[in-house]
Amino acid sequence: MSREQAAALAGSGKLKELWSRIGFVLAALVVYRLGTHVPVPGVDPIAISALFEQNRGSILDVLNMFSGGALSRLSVMALGVMPYISASIIIQMLTAVEPRLKQIKAEGESGRRKIQKWTKYAAVVLATFQAFGVASTVQSQTANGVPVTLITGMQFTIVCVLALVAGTMFLVWLGEQITERGIGNGMSLIIFAGIVAGLPSAIGGTIELANSGEFSPLFVVFLLLAVAAVTAFVVFVERGQRRLTVNYARQQRGNQVMQAPASYFPLKMNMAGVIPPIFASSIILFPASLVGFFGNESATGVAGVLRDISTKMQPGELVYTIMYIGMILFFAFFYTALTFDPKEIAENLKKQGAFVPGIRPGQQTARYIDGVVSKLTLVGAIYLAVVCLLPELLIVNYNVPFYFGGTSLLIIVVVIMDLMGQVQSHLMSQQYESLMKKTNLTGKSGNGRKRRR
Repeated sequence: MSREQAAALAGSGKLKELWSRIGFVLAALVVYRLGTHVPVPGVDPIAISALFEQNRGSILDVLNMFSGGALSRLSVMALGVMPYISASIIIQMLTAVEPRLKQIKAEGESGRRKIQKWTKYAAVVLATFQAFGVASTVQSQTANGVPVTLITGMQFTIVCVLALVAGTMFLVWLGEQITERGIGNGMSLIIFAGIVAGLPSAIGGTIELANSGEFSPLFVVFLLLAVAAVTAFVVFVERGQRRLTVNYARQQRGNQVMQAPASYFPLKMNMAGVIPPIFASSIILFPASLVGFFGNESATGVAGVLRDISTKMQPGELVYTIMYIGMILFFAFFYTALTFDPKEIAENLKKQGAFVPGIRPGQQTARYIDGVVSKLTLVGAIYLAVVCLLPELLIVNYNVPFYFGGTSLLIIVVVIMDLMGQVQSHLMSQQYESLMKKTNLTGKSGNGRKRRR
């Protein structure tokens, strides 16, 4: 859209709806950030903060990043929307392999509502399970000799579970309101706001290290340039596509045989998105989290085995690096295989009378598309591994006080790109409606003049 067209839309009041939607999104995110500072009843905030500092380097860091710091304060929104995201991924995977769920999904809007309702039920179950685990674990913890909870027993468990589940479901409702009344995907924007909320403290920590002399000014400049370069690289890959040329059968119009113009079938380079890093991080840090909560230096039996495993799975260790890369590769192929069916694509092309040049329709087309997708998935998985291992190198070798890159950077870039795309689509739709109205009015006035003549 040109500047003149945008100015015309602004002058005609067409941007009022867009600004109202953006204002609703900002107001909803303010409510979310306020909720992350409301602690669960019966918790000592100071002791919780000290306990969290003692368990740095575990899965708690990943969960705290997604919750916008709410987990380190054990607020009512400590679980964030991750139970709903996990439930959505599970339901999506089941839909790909369960015939009954496939039929329900094919029903259209009614099927989508059913699946969405079941996803919410699954989110309540997951949130209840996680909240019970948090309540049971927190009660047995102390920080510097001070109990973390002010009350114990079943009373605290019930209050904590109800508060955490209510906070998660409130965020799910808030995300749906953002999607309907605002602009962009509500769940993604909530996670985005939680990650971005930690950037000021990270930047402040970097400046403090630079002032203290631990970081040289040259290294800070190099870090800024590296952030810009990696961000540009992520944008380039996320926008990258492999376009398959598709031709359509010739159409006869009267005595002439017309050849339909060639079109393209786009395939993303990173078809799995941010799912592989999330799953890989959660699984690879799980033993360290169990040791942090239940283990100690003199642990034996299962706790001792977990302690030995966790020492080999620390960032910077060779075993950790190999396992992390392997899990990202596995989940990239696994998730892509569940969500993308080459046979279905080939069948749809055959029904539409389309074909890939040089490839026979049907089974050969499916095999060809499957080969292309496999190569793209391998490239995308390597890209994810490189981006996700970058923060580990900076933290282990240079003590950078924040996770630069990885899942957080991917989520930030993808959400911003999606938001910009939806804003542009909204502006284009407003421009299209304005042109249609003008065309209709012109047509009516022309008909009136003809009648008067």
